[in-house]
Amino acid sequence: MLITIPAVLAATELQAFRDALATVDWSDGRGSAGYLSQQVKRNRQLPDEHPLARRLGEQVLRALQGSDLFTAAALPAKILPPLFNCYGPGETYGRHVDGAIRPVSGTPHRVRSDLSATLFLSDPASYDGGELEIDDTFGRRQVKLAAGDLLLYPGSSVHQVLPVTRGERLASFFWIQSLVRDDHKRTLLFQLDSAIQRVSAEAGAASAAGPATELAGIYHNLLRLWAEL
Repeated sequence: MLITIPAVLAATELQAFRDALATVDWSDGRGSAGYLSQQVKRNRQLPDEHPLARRLGEQVLRALQGSDLFTAAALPAKILPPLFNCYGPGETYGRHVDGAIRPVSGTPHRVRSDLSATLFLSDPASYDGGELEIDDTFGRRQVKLAAGDLLLYPGSSVHQVLPVTRGERLASFFWIQSLVRDDHKRTLLFQLDSAIQRVSAEAGAASAAGPATELAGIYHNLLRLWAEL
C-alpha cells in the first residue's frame, strides 16, 4: 500500500531546510549502499551523523508526531533517524530493494524496515525527472509529490529514483519498524480505522453507543492479535 501524508512540513520550514542543505558538502551516496545497490546508485547524501542531518531529522520526527494519518498508516514502533539526499542532472538510483535491517548510526540498535518513507523537499516544478518509481501490487507506479508531502510504501518493494534531467531533487528518507510487520494486515487495519472515522463522523454523538464502538473493538482486538512489542 502506498500512502501520501500531505503537508508534513510547512512552506517556511521547507525553505529553511533548503537553505540549510544548500550550505553543506554532500558525500557520495554509494558509501551507505550495499554491494548490489552500489552498482546502480548515483546520488549525493548527507552523512548519517552530520549535525545538520540530526537537527533536521529531529524536526521531521516532531512534525510526524502530530500526524494522525502517519500514525494510523505506519503504526510505528521504531523510526530510523531521517537521512537526506540530493540528485542533480544525470544522477539516479536504479532498481533496488532496501535492506531488511538498518543499523542506527553510532548505536548498537537496529530497525527492521517494514516501511520506507520519502519526504519530498523540492518543488516538483523546480526539477525534471527524479520520480520515485515503485513496483506496487497493481503494477509499476511513478510518484512525484509536492514539497512537504511524504510517501509511505512497503520496504519490501522494488523501487528506483529515475534520472534527474534538470534542477535539483532534495529529499529526506528513512525507515519504520511497524507494530504490525505484515503489509497486508497493516493495510486492513488502516482501512478499518479509516472506516471507523467516517462512521463516527456521520453518526456524531450517537456513535459512542453504536457501530463505531463495535468496529473500534474489532480494530483493537486485531491489533492485540497482530502487534509485536
